[in-house]
Amino acid sequence: MTVYFHEEDLPAGVFAPGAAVAVDTETMGLITPRDRLCVVQISDGRGDEHLVRFGPNSDYAAPNLRAVLADPDRLKLYHFARFDLAAIRHYLGVVAAPVYCTKIASRLIRTYTDRHGLKELVRELLGVDVSKQQQSSDWGAPELSDAQKDYAASDVRYLHAMKEKLDERLIREGRMALAQSCFDFLPARAELDLAGWPEVDIFAHA
Repeated sequence: MTVYFHEEDLPAGVFAPGAAVAVDTETMGLITPRDRLCVVQISDGRGDEHLVRFGPNSDYAAPNLRAVLADPDRLKLYHFARFDLAAIRHYLGVVAAPVYCTKIASRLIRTYTDRHGLKELVRELLGVDVSKQQQSSDWGAPELSDAQKDYAASDVRYLHAMKEKLDERLIREGRMALAQSCFDFLPARAELDLAGWPEVDIFAHA
């Protein structure tokens, strides 16, 4: 298992054509247009993770990364896809779909708990403890620490294995079709966030 660190783009040909990839982002904060995209983490689930870091004056061209994210034949796995999709759309200019979101799958199937964070999910489904110590660190720093890199990599390290576990439960409880409908809507949900409807429920009566 190796964590590869890249500046401004992925190398060409890192992932096999059509292979599903786990994706996550690190930003300067939670307001997408204000808080710039600093790192994109990506893994095909075979044991290595790739981190792509963008500098403060980046033009986010990243043709290789954008091609992987925009590939309509490549499933992208996220935990809380809504945020990552918005950041990728705003800064990299691509819709990183089709989508699978482990947080939505968890909420649909783990109805016995209100704890759907990545740490809790990895612990229950895979029996692994992950550290969230670096979650609120400075991702725009000139140099990222080894602890930051390992944290970023861990955010995509387990998503393929978790998908398998969550799919088993979704199928068992007859909720896979509902989950898929939610996943299909996520790019539109991210667009609503970017367009100014982050908190408004447009489906509500009042």
